[in-house]
Amino acid sequence: MSVGSANTETARTGTADPGGAQPIGRFAPSPTGHLHLGSVLSAVGSFLAARANAGRWLVRMEDLDTPRVLPGADSEILSTLERLGLEWHGEVLYQSRRAEAYSEALDRLKARGLLFACTCSRASLLGPEEAWSSAPYPGICRHKPPVPEHGRAALRFRVATDTSVVAFQDLYQGPQQEDVATTTGDFIALRRDGIPAYHLAVVVDDAFQGVNQVIRGADLIDSVPRQVLLQRSLGLPSPRYGHLPLVTEPDGSKLSKSRGAVPIRLEAPGTLLLRVLRLLRQAPPEALSGAPPAEILVWAASHWRPEAFIGTLQIPADYQG
Repeated sequence: MSVGSANTETARTGTADPGGAQPIGRFAPSPTGHLHLGSVLSAVGSFLAARANAGRWLVRMEDLDTPRVLPGADSEILSTLERLGLEWHGEVLYQSRRAEAYSEALDRLKARGLLFACTCSRASLLGPEEAWSSAPYPGICRHKPPVPEHGRAALRFRVATDTSVVAFQDLYQGPQQEDVATTTGDFIALRRDGIPAYHLAVVVDDAFQGVNQVIRGADLIDSVPRQVLLQRSLGLPSPRYGHLPLVTEPDGSKLSKSRGAVPIRLEAPGTLLLRVLRLLRQAPPEALSGAPPAEILVWAASHWRPEAFIGTLQIPADYQG
């Protein structure tokens, strides 16, 4: 449920101020299915990080990957947020309606010589002994002539070795540093199917919406350096980043569908909120048992203690607080 219009001037100009007094956060789910426990934790964590400091909280639907989008999933996600009392500011932004903005960003990168066409298939990049996910792009197409306009090719961002080291202070995980040239190499900005890549769309939209605080799961912490390189190249501000611990199985493995990755049940939204707060080690009092979501969130915002989970990357799903 929207609770007011967004700051239209900030949204229009993209002048996010990472050092400003008012945090502007966001929750950006992909409408490819139901929310699960981990995504609800990210929603609640980003909401409280903004509201605890009298900030704004936005919702964005990252629906660019159209083959995976499920009809009606966006409405169900928004309904879930409403049931949990997570009210957002302004209108929901849909990435599928932002093609012109992504095209303009790509044109700016092209004009600076920062993109090149790549016809490599995923299969051709898999080495005999290492997975593609752990190997940097080997630069096969970096110096090839441009492919014809009708050719099927991705566009990769050209990572310069003299500017590829990115360091940042994560709000919850401390100092981070990565050399993108050695870990990832030239990365995709436009997919072969013509869909803008996640990293490009995210940085364009964060700037457009004036987002200056990105709170999300720790599984996305390694995406920050690539996004910072794009922000620098496009002249966009970099938000503050904070990565929340991931909900896992008790043994630390990825949460299985038999536990929390299945759709959440909303018969008792207040009970779910209290569970999430305990996972975030916020220690809600027993007096809140049975309280409506709005009352629980008021308490949680006024007692927000991120120091309780700072430095934590994983929290077992059965953690009781």
